[in-house]
Amino acid sequence: MGETIKKCIYADKCGGCDYQGIPYKKQLEMKQQYVTKLLAKHCKTPKITGMDKPYNYRNKVHAVFDVDKKGNVISGVYEANTHNVICVDKCQIENEKADAIILTIRNMLKSFKIRTYDEDRRTGLLRHVLIRTAHKTGQIMVVLVMADSIFPGKNNFVKALLEAHPEITTIVQNINNRKTSMVLGDKEMVLYGKGYIEDILCGKRFRISPKSFYQINSVQTEKLYTRAIEMAGFKGNETILDAYCGIGTIGIIASDKVKHIISVELNSDAIADAKMNAKLNDIKNVEFYNCDASDFLVNLAQNNKKIDAVIMDPPRTGSDKRFLNSVAKLAPEKIVYISCGPDTLARDLTYLNNKGYRAKKVELFDMFPMTKHCEAVVLVERK
Repeated sequence: MGETIKKCIYADKCGGCDYQGIPYKKQLEMKQQYVTKLLAKHCKTPKITGMDKPYNYRNKVHAVFDVDKKGNVISGVYEANTHNVICVDKCQIENEKADAIILTIRNMLKSFKIRTYDEDRRTGLLRHVLIRTAHKTGQIMVVLVMADSIFPGKNNFVKALLEAHPEITTIVQNINNRKTSMVLGDKEMVLYGKGYIEDILCGKRFRISPKSFYQINSVQTEKLYTRAIEMAGFKGNETILDAYCGIGTIGIIASDKVKHIISVELNSDAIADAKMNAKLNDIKNVEFYNCDASDFLVNLAQNNKKIDAVIMDPPRTGSDKRFLNSVAKLAPEKIVYISCGPDTLARDLTYLNNKGYRAKKVELFDMFPMTKHCEAVVLVERK
């Protein structure tokens, strides 16, 4: 972990990686110091768990398509704080097969007379390409985000893409004709395969669709989830709440350690995948609700529902006071808080401390090498 990291040639303009060129051991030390300082009043922070190979870990790769001043097709990322596209051929942290497929698509556009989308004029067809790769199964999904459902020559395009990359499992056309910064639109058409891929995480099988949330670093996610469940110390008779459950990953992984799981998630596509994932793994003790987590918790608290433990994995902005107040009213013995935002984690732990809870132990995981971000899991117990 102490090797020198060769600085990416796109680093200065891209802005996606904060720690480019810094030795990996030093990156880990910087993250450790940052989180330790934030959580100092709550609990001690042990040594961060890093990666043996901190490269090409992103299983979800997104490329925006455009043309340069000479009219050449380019694909890559937006320059920091702009909508200028930086042409990227190969990224240090993205899956290598995904990068290769994106490059192939870029080179195919001219011969198939497919124009890239112009945000200002609202002309052209191809806006983005999203690729998701499954770490354990090797399955690959290609999502072509287009401004129109009409795709001239799509059968030949798909055939040519598969000839170049037979490893592709499924190809989906997503329609996004809105003037928006959102990558994906609401309508989808499956052009090849099943329209989803499946991966194995902690021994459980999961279906991943284009819009589903799935942790981007599968290697570290297995370590994180395994440790989170160990920290909870479930005895087998608990009813637990899995808040912000996504496609049901951690709840399903924990299902054979507890009696009953109630999972809640606002994203309807993710909930559809979560229900299918429970069936895939023949799990009967999990029920799913498509609802805002805060609203759902308020309702549970008002109805005096008995919950033994809460597993929460909120977005980087953290949780909100309504949710945390309702957790306090439910009075579970334990809260397992998985966080990708140490600053909001510290804020929420302070709030929970004032509601009768204390952080007992924390573990740190480097989910995003080359960036400043750090993942933490905290066991919080009722005082």
